[in-house]
Amino acid sequence: MATYKLQSSACGRVPRRTFLADLGMGFTGLALGAMLHRDGIANEAATWSPPNGFPQIAPKAKSVIWLFMIGGVSHLESFDPKPALNKYAGMSMAATPYKGVLDKKFLDDNIRTAAPDQRKILSKLYPLQVGYSRRGLSGAEVSDWWPHVGGCVDDLAIVRSMWTNDIDHGAQLQFHTGRNRLDGFFPTIGSWVHYGLCTLNENLPQFVVMGNPIADCCGGQEAHRANYLGPEHDAVPLVADPQNPLAYGRAPLGVFREEQEAEFEMLERLDRLALAEYPDDSKALARIKSYELAFRMQRAIPEVFEFNQETNATQKLYGLDAAATAPFAKHCLAARRMVERGVRFVQIYHGGTGNAGGWDAHSALHANHSANCAAVDKPIAGLIRDLKQRGLLDETLVVWATEFGRSPGTEGADGRDHHPFGFSMWMAGGGIKGGVVHGATDELGFSAVENRHYVTDIHATVLHQLGLDSRRLEIPGRKRLEMEHGHVIRDIIA
Repeated sequence: MATYKLQSSACGRVPRRTFLADLGMGFTGLALGAMLHRDGIANEAATWSPPNGFPQIAPKAKSVIWLFMIGGVSHLESFDPKPALNKYAGMSMAATPYKGVLDKKFLDDNIRTAAPDQRKILSKLYPLQVGYSRRGLSGAEVSDWWPHVGGCVDDLAIVRSMWTNDIDHGAQLQFHTGRNRLDGFFPTIGSWVHYGLCTLNENLPQFVVMGNPIADCCGGQEAHRANYLGPEHDAVPLVADPQNPLAYGRAPLGVFREEQEAEFEMLERLDRLALAEYPDDSKALARIKSYELAFRMQRAIPEVFEFNQETNATQKLYGLDAAATAPFAKHCLAARRMVERGVRFVQIYHGGTGNAGGWDAHSALHANHSANCAAVDKPIAGLIRDLKQRGLLDETLVVWATEFGRSPGTEGADGRDHHPFGFSMWMAGGGIKGGVVHGATDELGFSAVENRHYVTDIHATVLHQLGLDSRRLEIPGRKRLEMEHGHVIRDIIA
C-alpha cells in the first residue's frame, strides 16, 4: 500500500505538478527533436547503441595501473638525460651549437594557458643534477635516481617525445582528459575504460583512485571523473588502510548486516520510484548502482588491503619495511592485489600537496627529486617485478606519467621551470614491447623532435591494448575533437 501511494495521487490521477512538468518537457522536446533532426544528430542517436561491455578488438590487456607524478618530473633527471647540459652548463642556448632548438614551430603555436606571460624561456643551461647510466640489455639511459626502475628497463617502453599545450599545472587535468583546462571538464581515460568494458569482479569497483589527488587549481577530482558519461563511471577513492579503506564503507557499530541490507533495499525502492518518473536521471541510476556496490564492497575492499597476507619477501620487494617507501609501497601493492581480483583501472597519484604538486621543483631540484624518487622508485620496480613473477604483467598495463617535464634552462639558482615542449613517460606489460626507447627530444632536451606524441596518444594506446577504439566510444550530441582520440603508438606494441 505504501508503494502505491508513492507512485500515484488520490483516485489514480497523475499529480498536477508532474503533469505540468511533463507537458512542458513535451513541447520542448518537439522543438528540440526538429532541430536535432535537421542537424543530423537525431539520426545518429537512432542508430547509436552504447558499448556492450566487451572488447571491440582483440585485447592484449585486462587491467591498467596508472601511476601519475604530480608537479612535473624532470625528464632530464629521469628517463632522458642529456650530457650536452653538462658540457654547456651556464651558457645561453643561443651560444651553443644547438641554438636551433628554439625553433618556434614547437613553441608558441601550441601553448594555451590562463597566464601566458608568467612563463618565459629560460636560456641559461642548468647541468644535470645526478648521473646516469645505460641499463639492462637494451642499454637505455636512466638517471641514477631511478636505480630500481632502471633495473626493470628491459620491461619498459620509454617514450621520450611527449608534448602538451598547457605550460601551467592545468596540464595535470589535460593528461587525463586530453583537453586543455581552459576548455572545461571532460571524461578521463579511466572513465572511458569503465564506460567501455564490463566488470571482472562484481564485488569491487572497476575504476579506483588512490593517493592525494590533484589540487583544485589544476583540475582536482575531475582528473578521475567521468563528466558527461555520468557519475557511475567516476573513480571510487580508496585509502590503503584495512581499517578504513573507503569513506562510510563500514556499517555503524551495533548495526547488523541484515539491518543494513534492508536499509539499502528501501533506498533502492525509493530511487527506482523516482527513476520510473524520470528514467533518464543519471544521478538516480548512479545512486542505485553505488548502493548495490557499496554493500558488496564492505567485505571485499578491506581484504584487498590486508597486506599481512603477503610474505615478508613480497613486502620488502615493494619497500613496506622502510619509512621512506612504505606510503607509496602500500598503494602499489594494493594495485597488484586489485588487478589480481579483476579491477580494471587503478589510478595512483604521488605528490599531491593541495597546490601545484610535490614534484614542482622551481628551486632546490636536487633535494626535491632525490627525495621524491627515493619514495617511489623501489615500490614501482617492486610492482613490475611482482606482476611479472606472478604472470600478471602480460595482462596488466602499467603506465608511468607526469604532466610535463622541466626546463633545460635554470630557474633561480638551482631549479627548473615547467616544460611542456618535450618530456618522457613509459609503459610496461599488457602487450607492450620491453626494452625499447621511442621518440626523442633534441640535444638539449628542449623539444620533442622525433615521433612526437600528444598526451592522448597514450590514451589511444591504452584503450587499444584493452580492446577498445576511442572513435567507437563517442556518444550522440558529444562530438569529440580529433585531439581527444589520439593515435595508437604502434611502434611500442609487441
